[in-house]
Amino acid sequence: MSSIYESEKLLAEYLLFHYGAADEILPPGRNWPAGMAAALDFPSRTVAHFAARRVARGLDLGCAVGRSSFEMARTCDEVVGIDFSHAFIRAAEALRAGESLDYHRLEEGAQRSELTARLCADTCRSGVRFCQGDAMHLPADLGNFDRVHAANLLCRLTEPQLLLKRLPSLVRAGGQLVLATPCTWLEEFTPPAHWPQAGTLAWLKDSLESTFVLEREVEESFLIRETARKFQWSSALVTVWTRKD
Repeated sequence: MSSIYESEKLLAEYLLFHYGAADEILPPGRNWPAGMAAALDFPSRTVAHFAARRVARGLDLGCAVGRSSFEMARTCDEVVGIDFSHAFIRAAEALRAGESLDYHRLEEGAQRSELTARLCADTCRSGVRFCQGDAMHLPADLGNFDRVHAANLLCRLTEPQLLLKRLPSLVRAGGQLVLATPCTWLEEFTPPAHWPQAGTLAWLKDSLESTFVLEREVEESFLIRETARKFQWSSALVTVWTRKD
């Protein structure tokens, strides 16, 4: 697993990605393309693919700095957020505890602007807990869940098939699974031998359809700001599954 997600640079980018206001990511006064604004709030949009009913337990794998975990808590009594990055988990836990986190938004060169990440007043924090962990080697006693969410995780794992094999035991019968991935398979994260050979969607179907029903597949764009003039605009394949009885 890559250590880049322990860096101050990536932590700041993800705090902005998860908690930045629209005008902090896309400041007024520029003629931003409409698609950039539509790509904001990705962590809440992926969670919105779960049914609206209330359930007992939710699991957020690759939770990063925690926004999607807090969104899941709106309809889950208990949410466990797990990420491989110690820095991300420390930030998520600090926010859960009610702290505000100051960080720097890179403009260009050595120019930076100071911003603060904090939870909104209506954020559900009770029942949420965060822990550092490896999605390929989850604890045996983790239990099972009514909902499992994994956004932009699969193509950052060394052996993503290990997670796919574990998913049937993580999702309760009738429970839901939401997977989102931009399918950016890179050698620095995943050896080519572990890349899907026939495409990501076909690979997911082949791996999951024996125990899950694919309910729908959609595209969700997302935007990560690196500098005032450089952004990552990506489209994630989102698949929504129901665990067979």
